[in-house]
Amino acid sequence: MDEQGLNDAAIMLMSLGEEEAAEVFKHLSPKEVQKLGETIARMRTVSREKVDEVLNRFTSDAAAQSLLVSDTSNYVRAVLKRALGDDKAALLIDRILQGGDVSGIESLKWMDPLSVAELLRNEHPQIVAAILVHLDAEQSSAILMHLTERQRSEVMLRIATLEGIQPTALKDLNEVLFKVLAGGDKVRKSSLGGIKAAAEIINLLGSGMDAAVLESIRGYDMDLAQKIMDKMFVFDDIVKLDNRAIQTVLREVASETLVVALKGAQPEVRDKILSNMSSRAAEALREDLESRGPMRLSEVEAQQKEILKTVRRLADEGQIALASGGDDAFV
Repeated sequence: MDEQGLNDAAIMLMSLGEEEAAEVFKHLSPKEVQKLGETIARMRTVSREKVDEVLNRFTSDAAAQSLLVSDTSNYVRAVLKRALGDDKAALLIDRILQGGDVSGIESLKWMDPLSVAELLRNEHPQIVAAILVHLDAEQSSAILMHLTERQRSEVMLRIATLEGIQPTALKDLNEVLFKVLAGGDKVRKSSLGGIKAAAEIINLLGSGMDAAVLESIRGYDMDLAQKIMDKMFVFDDIVKLDNRAIQTVLREVASETLVVALKGAQPEVRDKILSNMSSRAAEALREDLESRGPMRLSEVEAQQKEILKTVRRLADEGQIALASGGDDAFV
C-alpha cells in the first residue's frame, strides 16, 4: 500500500470509531497493523473535506463490490479439483490456502525479531530454516541478524537447499511454537524455501552479513552460492532495470526515502534515476542531495531496503521485470 493509500485507510479507520476499527485490525497482518498504526499516530488534523472525500470514495468502491461466494476457501478447493483432478489440485490448494495450516507460526509474525531469535537460538538449523521460510523475507533477515555468524550461515544453507517441508518435520518444535500442520495420512510438501527464498532473505541482511553468509555457502557448494547470487537483486542492480520499470518504481517511493537512499549510492545509480525524472524533479533532488550532510550508513541502507522491497513487490505483481545478477530475468 502506498503512502496515499495508508493515509486514506487511516482516515477511514479513525472515522469508524474504536470498536469498529479494532474489528478491522483483527483481519490485518502484523505489518499492515504496524504501518496503519504509525500513520494514525502521525496524523494531527484532517480537514472535513478530506474525510468526506475518503468516505465517499470508500462508499462508491464498496457499492461496486459484491461477495459472490460465501465460503471462498471451499470454492477454490472445489473449482481446482474439478479443473485439475485431485492430485494436481492438492499441490496448489496447500500453497494457496496454507495460511490456515500454520497457526503457530502466524503468532511469530507478531513478535519482534529479537524475541523470535531468542526462541530459536538453540533449535536445530533445519527447524529454524523450516520456520523462517514461512515468514516474510524482511522479518527472516531481521531474525538472522540476531543469530551468530555460524548459525546464520547454517540456516541459510538449509533454506537454499530446501525443496519442501513435511509438516511432520516440525513436530519437535510444535509444543512450543505452533499446532501440527494439517495434512492427514497423505502429507504433502509445501513449496517453500529454495534458492529464490534464500536470495531474497540474504538481500535484506546487509552490513557485511550477506557477504559472510555467501562465503560460507560457497565453501560448502560453489555452484549453489553462484545460483543464489544470480537470483539476488541489490540496490546497485537498479541500473539494470529498463526506464519504464524505474519510472514505475519512482511513483511508489517517497521523496525522502529516495534522497537518503541515493546519498550512499553509486554515481551510475544516481544518474540512472535522475535521467528518469522530470528536469524539475531531478534538479530538486540534486539540490537536496548536495544540501544533506553526512549520514549514517545504517540510515542509508535502511532506505535502500525500503526501495528494494518496493521493487520486489512490483515484480511480484507483474508490473516490472527484474534483471538478476545473472543473465536471466526473474519476476
